[in-house]
Amino acid sequence: MYTAIFGMFSFCWFGWAQENPRKNWRLYIGLASGIAFIISAIGIYLSVKNWHGRTVLSDPSVYKYYLVVVLIEFLLAAIGAFVLIKYKKNNYVAPWIALIVGVHFFWLKNIFKDSSLYILAILVIGVAIISIWLSKKLNTANSAITGIGVGFVLFCFAILGLIRFLQV
Repeated sequence: MYTAIFGMFSFCWFGWAQENPRKNWRLYIGLASGIAFIISAIGIYLSVKNWHGRTVLSDPSVYKYYLVVVLIEFLLAAIGAFVLIKYKKNNYVAPWIALIVGVHFFWLKNIFKDSSLYILAILVIGVAIISIWLSKKLNTANSAITGIGVGFVLFCFAILGLIRFLQV
Protein backbone atom coordinates (compact mmCIF):
# COMPACT_ATOMS: atom_id res chain seq x y z
CA MET A 1 0.00 0.00 0.00
CA TYR A 2 2.96 2.37 0.55
CA THR A 3 3.62 2.31 -3.16
CA ALA A 4 -0.03 2.90 -4.03
CA ILE A 5 -0.62 5.68 -1.51
CA PHE A 6 2.69 7.51 -1.73
CA GLY A 7 2.69 7.14 -5.52
CA MET A 8 -0.81 8.62 -5.77
CA PHE A 9 -0.03 11.53 -3.48
CA SER A 10 3.23 12.12 -5.34
CA PHE A 11 1.14 12.34 -8.51
CA CYS A 12 -1.19 14.83 -6.78
CA TRP A 13 1.63 17.06 -5.53
CA PHE A 14 3.30 17.07 -8.95
CA GLY A 15 -0.13 18.03 -10.28
CA TRP A 16 -0.33 20.96 -7.88
CA ALA A 17 3.16 21.98 -8.98
CA GLN A 18 1.68 22.54 -12.44
CA GLU A 19 -0.50 25.39 -11.15
CA ASN A 20 1.98 28.11 -12.09
CA PRO A 21 5.55 26.88 -12.60
CA ARG A 22 8.18 28.34 -14.85
CA LYS A 23 7.31 27.50 -18.45
CA ASN A 24 10.48 25.45 -19.01
CA TRP A 25 9.63 23.24 -15.99
CA ARG A 26 6.19 22.15 -17.24
CA LEU A 27 7.30 19.20 -19.36
CA TYR A 28 9.45 17.77 -16.55
CA ILE A 29 6.75 18.22 -13.93
CA GLY A 30 4.27 16.53 -16.25
CA LEU A 31 6.65 13.62 -16.82
CA ALA A 32 7.25 13.28 -13.08
CA SER A 33 3.50 13.29 -12.51
CA GLY A 34 2.99 10.56 -15.12
CA ILE A 35 5.76 8.38 -13.69
CA ALA A 36 4.33 8.80 -10.18
CA PHE A 37 0.92 7.73 -11.51
CA ILE A 38 2.43 4.60 -13.08
CA ILE A 39 4.21 3.71 -9.83
CA SER A 40 0.95 4.25 -7.95
CA ALA A 41 -0.88 1.98 -10.42
CA ILE A 42 1.73 -0.74 -9.79
CA GLY A 43 1.15 -0.30 -6.05
CA ILE A 44 -2.62 -0.48 -6.50
CA TYR A 45 -2.27 -3.66 -8.56
CA LEU A 46 -0.04 -5.29 -5.94
CA SER A 47 -2.35 -4.18 -3.13
CA VAL A 48 -5.42 -5.64 -4.83
CA LYS A 49 -3.54 -8.84 -5.63
CA ASN A 50 -2.57 -9.18 -1.95
CA TRP A 51 -5.82 -7.84 -0.49
CA HIS A 52 -6.22 -10.85 1.81
CA GLY A 53 -3.07 -9.93 3.75
CA ARG A 54 -3.58 -8.60 7.26
CA THR A 55 -2.38 -5.03 7.90
CA VAL A 56 -1.96 -2.91 10.99
CA LEU A 57 -5.26 -1.20 10.05
CA SER A 58 -7.06 -4.56 10.36
CA ASP A 59 -7.22 -3.87 14.12
CA PRO A 60 -10.40 -1.78 14.65
CA SER A 61 -8.89 0.34 17.45
CA VAL A 62 -5.83 1.19 15.35
CA TYR A 63 -8.04 1.98 12.36
CA LYS A 64 -10.17 4.29 14.53
CA TYR A 65 -7.03 6.13 15.72
CA TYR A 66 -5.87 6.40 12.11
CA LEU A 67 -9.19 7.96 11.08
CA VAL A 68 -8.98 10.47 13.95
CA VAL A 69 -5.47 11.50 12.85
CA VAL A 70 -6.58 11.93 9.24
CA LEU A 71 -9.70 13.87 10.28
CA ILE A 72 -7.60 16.25 12.42
CA GLU A 73 -5.17 16.67 9.52
CA PHE A 74 -7.95 17.53 7.08
CA LEU A 75 -9.57 19.99 9.49
CA LEU A 76 -6.31 21.81 10.23
CA ALA A 77 -5.41 21.93 6.55
CA ALA A 78 -8.86 23.21 5.55
CA ILE A 79 -9.07 25.84 8.30
CA GLY A 80 -5.59 27.12 7.52
CA ALA A 81 -6.25 27.20 3.78
CA PHE A 82 -9.53 29.04 4.34
CA VAL A 83 -7.82 31.68 6.49
CA LEU A 84 -4.97 32.10 4.00
CA ILE A 85 -7.39 32.49 1.09
CA LYS A 86 -9.61 34.88 3.08
CA TYR A 87 -6.62 37.14 3.74
CA LYS A 88 -5.46 36.88 0.11
CA LYS A 89 -2.38 34.79 0.91
CA ASN A 90 -3.26 32.06 -1.62
CA ASN A 91 0.40 31.58 -2.47
CA TYR A 92 0.96 30.09 1.01
CA VAL A 93 -1.75 27.40 0.80
CA ALA A 94 0.53 24.73 -0.71
CA PRO A 95 3.27 25.17 1.93
CA TRP A 96 0.60 25.19 4.67
CA ILE A 97 -0.92 21.93 3.43
CA ALA A 98 2.58 20.41 3.13
CA LEU A 99 3.38 21.45 6.70
CA ILE A 100 0.23 19.76 8.02
CA VAL A 101 0.90 16.65 5.91
CA GLY A 102 4.46 16.52 7.23
CA VAL A 103 3.34 16.79 10.85
CA HIS A 104 0.75 14.04 10.40
CA PHE A 105 3.52 11.58 9.49
CA PHE A 106 4.81 11.89 13.07
CA TRP A 107 1.46 10.52 14.27
CA LEU A 108 1.34 7.87 11.56
CA LYS A 109 4.72 6.53 12.66
CA ASN A 110 3.05 5.25 15.82
CA ILE A 111 0.18 3.69 13.89
CA PHE A 112 2.29 1.92 11.29
CA LYS A 113 5.30 1.33 13.55
CA ASP A 114 7.62 2.56 10.83
CA SER A 115 10.46 4.84 11.92
CA SER A 116 11.09 5.93 8.34
CA LEU A 117 7.93 8.03 8.63
CA TYR A 118 9.92 10.34 10.94
CA ILE A 119 12.28 10.97 8.04
CA LEU A 120 9.34 11.53 5.71
CA ALA A 121 7.82 14.00 8.19
CA ILE A 122 11.04 15.99 8.49
CA LEU A 123 11.56 16.07 4.73
CA VAL A 124 8.01 17.23 3.94
CA ILE A 125 8.12 19.88 6.69
CA GLY A 126 11.51 20.99 5.36
CA VAL A 127 10.10 21.35 1.86
CA ALA A 128 7.16 23.37 3.22
CA ILE A 129 9.49 25.79 4.97
CA ILE A 130 12.17 26.04 2.29
CA SER A 131 9.63 26.43 -0.52
CA ILE A 132 8.58 29.85 0.78
CA TRP A 133 12.14 31.19 0.59
CA LEU A 134 13.07 29.29 -2.59
CA SER A 135 9.98 30.38 -4.52
CA LYS A 136 10.88 34.02 -3.86
CA LYS A 137 14.49 33.43 -4.86
CA LEU A 138 13.44 31.67 -8.09
CA ASN A 139 10.53 34.05 -8.68
CA THR A 140 7.94 31.32 -9.07
CA ALA A 141 4.80 30.17 -7.26
CA ASN A 142 5.10 28.46 -3.87
CA SER A 143 2.90 25.70 -5.25
CA ALA A 144 5.49 24.89 -7.93
CA ILE A 145 8.34 24.53 -5.45
CA THR A 146 6.23 22.84 -2.78
CA GLY A 147 4.60 20.48 -5.30
CA ILE A 148 7.90 19.45 -6.86
CA GLY A 149 9.57 18.99 -3.47
CA VAL A 150 6.80 17.06 -1.76
CA GLY A 151 6.05 15.13 -4.95
CA PHE A 152 9.68 14.02 -5.16
CA VAL A 153 9.88 13.02 -1.49
CA LEU A 154 6.65 11.01 -1.68
CA PHE A 155 7.82 9.42 -4.93
CA CYS A 156 10.98 8.24 -3.16
CA PHE A 157 8.85 6.70 -0.41
CA ALA A 158 6.61 5.04 -3.03
CA ILE A 159 9.75 3.43 -4.47
CA LEU A 160 10.86 2.49 -0.94
CA GLY A 161 7.51 0.76 -0.45
CA LEU A 162 7.96 -1.15 -3.69
CA ILE A 163 11.48 -2.21 -2.71
CA ARG A 164 10.23 -3.36 0.70
CA PHE A 165 7.45 -5.37 -0.95
CA LEU A 166 9.82 -7.03 -3.40
CA GLN A 167 12.23 -7.99 -0.60
CA VAL A 168 9.57 -9.96 1.31
